[in-house]
Amino acid sequence: EVQFVESGGDLVQAGGSLRLSCAASGFTSGDDSAISWFRQAPGQEREAISCFSSSDSSTAYADSVKGRFTVSSDTAKNTVYLQMNSLKPKDTAVYYCAVFEKYVGPAAVVCFAPDEYDYWGQGTQVTVSS
Repeated sequence: EVQFVESGGDLVQAGGSLRLSCAASGFTSGDDSAISWFRQAPGQEREAISCFSSSDSSTAYADSVKGRFTVSSDTAKNTVYLQMNSLKPKDTAVYYCAVFEKYVGPAAVVCFAPDEYDYWGQGTQVTVSS
């Protein structure tokens, strides 16, 4: 069974940092794929904040997090990370990782196709206090 489990969400003060993890089990990224982070705040639409496409090794970030958030991965641990710095109250949301299998194309495009993703984690809550 393929599973993606996010962790690392917490309550943090504005200006602080968190690192989220997305651990995959039953899945290997041997084929081209897209691995992305989304977030959803109460009453708001789901927002793509970081997308990576292995077909061309491109990464895209939402303007709202550019320069503050960074994605990385540890292949040996089959884990993707989202480092979040300079957090703001408007970053408060549930954060999800998602995978689009067999995706070929630039990261910036796949960010706009959340309905095409094959797997989603359960989400982890990030709350930023002012």
